Amino acid sequence: MEVTDDDTLYDAESNGRESGSISMPTSSEAESAAQRTSYQSHQSQQSQRSNMELQQPLHVDYILVAEFSIDKGPTMEHQYPAPISGDEHMLAELMLPDQTHLRFQDWTIFFLHKEEEESEEYPGQQPLIYVLNLVNTKHDKREKRGAKVKAMAICTRHSFLHIYKPILLLALEEYFRKPTLETLAELFVAVNSMDMGGVPNLSVFERQILATSQNKEMFLEKFDEIAQQESTNESSLVQSDVGNRATYFEIGPGSGRSKVINGKLGKIRDSHEYETSVTYKGVKIPIKVPVAVMPETVGDFSLIQLVTTFSTPHSQSPQPFPLHPHLTTNGPYTHPVIVLINALLTQKRVIFLGHGRPSGEVANHVLAACYLASGGVLKGFTRHAFPYTDISKIDELLYVSGFIAGVINPMFANQPSWWDVLCDIDTGRIRISPQLKPPPPTDGLTFFNLNPNMGVSDYVKHDTMDNAFMEDVQHCISMRFGEWAVRARWRDWVIRFTRMATAFEEAVYGASALWIGHEENHVIKGHGYVWADEALKTRDLTANAARIEGWRGTRSYLTLVQESAQLYQAKPIKIVDLHHQIDRLRVLRLSHEDSEKIYMVLKHYVDDYEEINQLLCVIPETQNGIFPIAFGLFHPSQKVRFAVVELLEKISTHMAGRHFFNNMNRFQRLAYIRLKQEKENSGGFSPIATDGTNGVGTFSATTTPTTAAAAGAARFTTYGTVGRGGI
Repeated sequence: MEVTDDDTLYDAESNGRESGSISMPTSSEAESAAQRTSYQSHQSQQSQRSNMELQQPLHVDYILVAEFSIDKGPTMEHQYPAPISGDEHMLAELMLPDQTHLRFQDWTIFFLHKEEEESEEYPGQQPLIYVLNLVNTKHDKREKRGAKVKAMAICTRHSFLHIYKPILLLALEEYFRKPTLETLAELFVAVNSMDMGGVPNLSVFERQILATSQNKEMFLEKFDEIAQQESTNESSLVQSDVGNRATYFEIGPGSGRSKVINGKLGKIRDSHEYETSVTYKGVKIPIKVPVAVMPETVGDFSLIQLVTTFSTPHSQSPQPFPLHPHLTTNGPYTHPVIVLINALLTQKRVIFLGHGRPSGEVANHVLAACYLASGGVLKGFTRHAFPYTDISKIDELLYVSGFIAGVINPMFANQPSWWDVLCDIDTGRIRISPQLKPPPPTDGLTFFNLNPNMGVSDYVKHDTMDNAFMEDVQHCISMRFGEWAVRARWRDWVIRFTRMATAFEEAVYGASALWIGHEENHVIKGHGYVWADEALKTRDLTANAARIEGWRGTRSYLTLVQESAQLYQAKPIKIVDLHHQIDRLRVLRLSHEDSEKIYMVLKHYVDDYEEINQLLCVIPETQNGIFPIAFGLFHPSQKVRFAVVELLEKISTHMAGRHFFNNMNRFQRLAYIRLKQEKENSGGFSPIATDGTNGVGTFSATTTPTTAAAAGAARFTTYGTVGRGGI
């Protein structure tokens, strides 16, 4: 994906001032004489001595300090260890947002784009530098305005930049007392001395498994392996948190049980977080580093807050939207959150307005919206997000296509030409701009006999299942399932949407760029999303046609096309679409012969560590985990039952699979134990047939019966109860 001009803009995030066009420094750019003299004199004293000892790559690249001057306005005071090229005044404005003097404290997040480098996460694009900024106001009658306002920012490559909040609070207080470069140098050394050597390097499948699981001991062995390697290395440094990375030995019962850790007593560890610390000014600050960070996850936003903000008014007093094919996919009373995600997916201009609210609250909604559309699957939203901006940068904002911005100026509400969708945080209402034009006809709409300017009656004919999905999300929130559960459901929704888009493209255009594979090479044919029957498939594709057509060609779509090709190469099992076959077990009432083929293929091709990881990725906790596989324990064929026992044995000894295995219910466990004993008593069952074949054979695609019984089977949705497999 090529770098666009708008990728060079500033993406202002939390309480920051705005978007601009500031970039990171290049070696050829000259510094000002005053700055050069200051930095050279300081480096000769401390920087060269201490910074050379820091581990590479650095956790924090730059530390910035800005101050509000009554005469000059926002000014940049210090940039350490080197100045950042570009418009310093704009950078200072980002660090000192409007009306800062009215608040004792304020947080800001914004992005910088690193020049002359290429991002590993976003190939072909500049990597993002995440900036966490803290503004403090100290009231002092000796000052001209009766207060002193300073801001300090940390520039890091880590999207989980919220971990630096405690140390930034201490550092800014110290800077008020001692406003020198030595203070910044001490902070720079402290944050870059943070030990993250114990964070395991997870594969793409391992990271997905960990992120979609709530089990606190998932991949715990990864930490132990690192600890054992360090313990055998005599030259390794003694870490203050070495106990947190050692092998656990149980000494007491209960969920809050303690462990003996290298002779020390400590609490059980959560493998989702790596516990380390930063020592600053003699204070040891505990830090919890997220181990598996999903794409488009920046900071510590709340998806629950976003959904609640725009769901409550709608549930109390629904208001109709003006119809737009890309946005109102369920008619005029489409849920506002669905309108929002449709706007993000189809790359509309989205504004979050929070008049009189803290800019941090506005920014939180923007960052949550980025994850809402991404689901940890799609990318390209945070790179074009402006969590806080003001009217002075409107020209630069409008230059970006499909932006997501947060504002507090009510004037934006009166300028519908500036936005396509306005989300009013104060009222909890979402508005569609009257100037937003309907899309032109496309092949997809023509294929399903849809008109871009369809009326209300046309919408009523089709159900996208979005209303049922939103009811499930709101139920999760009301039952206090937590942030993880809500994010997991949105991830499932996005995955379902992308898989339906693949089927849509294959139906309309004959092939899809989102599907990489050769059906004729599969030992068991079939790929993609699974519907209970063709009528349901037609209904879903028709209902989602406009939304899918609006998504095709967007940044997130093109990025997913690239990543689909890369993921295909990383898959150890390419000869079977595991997701499709597992969905067939979940959704369809299969014949005994069809289900036998699936179980035998799984037993034969899922064998080593990464192959099991690939399988676990398609049976997450949110979709009843290992249930579709364990159901094979009750297949009428002994050969299949024994094959499932062998597969479950492999899973039970796998580092992550053992947790899935332990989640089987008592009925399944008893069946497994009985069959395993039966298999051992009979000397085992060999899947090798008498004719020398492997028991898998050459399979052809089977046509699922579309009888009344099949149509009545439970339909699988990523947010509903797992359908029953007819084995």
